Amino acid sequence: MYKQYTIERLKINFKTLEEFKKFQSFGAQELSMLEDLEANMIENDSNSPFYGIHFGGKLVARMSLYTISQKFDRYFEPPQDYLELWKLEVLPEYQGKGYGRALVDFAKSFNLPIKTNGRNNSHDFWSKMGFETVTYNTERDRGENPFVWFPKGVSEQTL
Repeated sequence: MYKQYTIERLKINFKTLEEFKKFQSFGAQELSMLEDLEANMIENDSNSPFYGIHFGGKLVARMSLYTISQKFDRYFEPPQDYLELWKLEVLPEYQGKGYGRALVDFAKSFNLPIKTNGRNNSHDFWSKMGFETVTYNTERDRGENPFVWFPKGVSEQTL
């Protein structure tokens, strides 16, 4: 169903900043992408960590993807670079239409392990996307309950 649109790297510019304000008004609980954008404001920066889906000229779904270096990997075996997926959000009127799945599938297409911290009550979504919880480690997780996705040949790191 979501093959009718493309996922694109969002440009860091004032138009994107205005589109992000629409998401913030719906009460996103994570650190605001708006703050990230303002901190990284470079007109049309092509190395933006932000990805989104537009429908009818409107940004309707977004996420950020950060590559974390292997030297900081405390989740995956063998240790390797991995993606950290943040701030996945779909505007309420566009939820249930496959946009969230499309963004997650896009992240998986890099074939790197993925770590994310789901919002409250998001366990079902992440489970449907093939993510698993990891064994909680007080020092590493510091109150977070991360979800991870393992590509073939990758497993949970034992500490």
